[in-house]
Formats: sequence, structure tokens, C-alpha cells
Amino acid sequence: MDSVTQIVLGAAVGEAVMGRKIGNRAVLWGAIAGTLPDLDVFVPLGDVVKDFTYHRSASHSLFLLAALTPLMVWLINRIHPGLREYRSRWMLMIYLVFTTHVLLDCFTAYGTQIFWPFVTTPVSWSTVFIIDPLYTLPLLIGVLAALVMTRENDRGHLVNRYALLASAAYLCWTVMAKTIVERNIEAELEAQNISYDKIFTTPSPFNSLLWRAVVTDAAGYYEGFSSVLDETPSVRFRHYPSDEELLKGIEDHWPVQRLKWFSRGFYSVSQQDKDIVISDLRMGIEPSYVFRFKVGEISNPHASPVVPSAIPNRWQMSRLEMIWQRIWDQSVVL
Repeated sequence: MDSVTQIVLGAAVGEAVMGRKIGNRAVLWGAIAGTLPDLDVFVPLGDVVKDFTYHRSASHSLFLLAALTPLMVWLINRIHPGLREYRSRWMLMIYLVFTTHVLLDCFTAYGTQIFWPFVTTPVSWSTVFIIDPLYTLPLLIGVLAALVMTRENDRGHLVNRYALLASAAYLCWTVMAKTIVERNIEAELEAQNISYDKIFTTPSPFNSLLWRAVVTDAAGYYEGFSSVLDETPSVRFRHYPSDEELLKGIEDHWPVQRLKWFSRGFYSVSQQDKDIVISDLRMGIEPSYVFRFKVGEISNPHASPVVPSAIPNRWQMSRLEMIWQRIWDQSVVL
């Protein structure tokens, strides 16, 4: 999720665990711990594919964060020596903040390697867009209530806890919505006699009502949208080619293999001028994908590998406007 959401979630969890004992310092340290795992984005790893695919790996490991927790508590006790009597409570709070951070990331499409280094396969349930105001807003209200209302009574603590429950309930709703949408997608594929290899679904930007589906086949992939508000599910699929032949001669190039693995097979291969580009189909909307990488160049007689580089994404605001219209109106074509 976005950094603001992770900071607010950490603050809310910290306040729920320690707020009654140490006051607003629980919010502060919860917010700090809530943002720590994402600081790996500032560590350069050598090229853009490594930066992309190793993000949310070691820094989001439940095992590594468990080892980091005592060090974090030691630092807190050095800064607040008068609170050392709560050492076990600090341990619980910090690790809960770390855990909720990485588990929330699992609800997005990116993928989080929570069992690194023993299992490196990213966990991705893909039920929440990376920025979702309906998830973040209750948490923000709860934290603000705890900061303001607890000066006179205990009501702020209760509001914060109810906000945490509301955000958890929203995550449960997104899982239900995904289940509904995937059933509709599968039914529509069968009704339209579309053969396919596999399906990936994810919410469209900033909501959990309209969902995007990527459906792969031997020649490329389909993209379609389905709203949970549709009275009669009807999905318009558009097919787009993926030229796997462009990778001939560079199939064993590490960035190519790595991107295929990380995207779980939901990628496209295209040519731009003489550049060979791999796009991760899970994040973005046709034709604007967030993560696109140059992995080779066209040369005679075969493609040649290159040091990978990122291709700038050009987001179209008109597409975002159409997404919001499509949530409520089936006649809008995406």
C-alpha cells in the first residue's frame, strides 16, 4: 500500500496496543515502525529489474522483522528509559505493526515475499488497489480521535479500535468482491467461447467496485472490466497480442527470466522502435502500465540482451474518468 496508509495503520496499531499506557508516544512509534519496511526502496541494487523484483523481499520478511523487533525495542528503551517496564508490551506492539504492514501489502497486486529467505515466491491476493481511500480514511479518523479525544476521556481509544475493525471489515469485503467478480469473469469467458490459460483480477484505481481482469492465451491476453454493481454481468473483452518471438535469443537473459517469474506469467512482450519491452500486466491499464522494462534490442539475425532500463509510463486521465463512469454505467466501453 501507499506510504501514508502504512504510516496511519502503524500509528493505529501502536495506539491500540500501547495508547492507554504511554499516550501519544505509541502513535509516534507505531507510525515510525509502520514505514520502516518500505525504506528498502532507497537501497540501489544495480539495475531497475533488481530494484523492482527485490522490493518487498527481505525488508518484508516476517522472519527478518521478528529479528529486528528486539533491536527496535532496545532503541526505544534507550530513548525512553522511563518506559522500560513495558518492554514486553513494546515487543508485541512493534512486531504487530511490522506484521500488519506486510500482510496489508499482500492484499495488493505487487507481491510480498513474507517468507523470505525460505520461500521467495511473492504472496499477492490482489483485492485492494495500492491507494484506497475507503480503507485509509477510517484509520486516519481513529488515529486523530485518539490524539485529540483522549485528553479528557477514554473515548478516543475506543474510536481508534473501532476504526481498526472497520478497516479489517473492508478488507473482508474486498475478498468477497473479488470472489464475485472472478465467478462472473469465468462465466462470461465460457459464454463468449473464449479459451484461456489463466486469469488475474485486481481492483481498478481507488475503489473496490470495478475490477479489471487479465486473461492470457497462447497469442496474448484479453483485458476486461466487471463491476459488482452490474445487475446483469456483462464483460467486454479486448484482445491484445504479445510477441514472445521477440525474446528468441535472449530467453536466458536474467532480467527476462526474472520478470517472467515475478509477474507470475502475466506479462506482455512488445517492440518499440528497436527496443524489446516487457510489461507487467498486473499493474496498470492498457496501454499504460506502471512497470515496463527494456530488456533487449533488435539486431541481425537475433535479439541481443541489454542492461535493463525502465520505460516511462504515460497515464491517460481520460482513462481514469472512464473507469469511474464504468463503475455505475454498463454502457461505458473501456
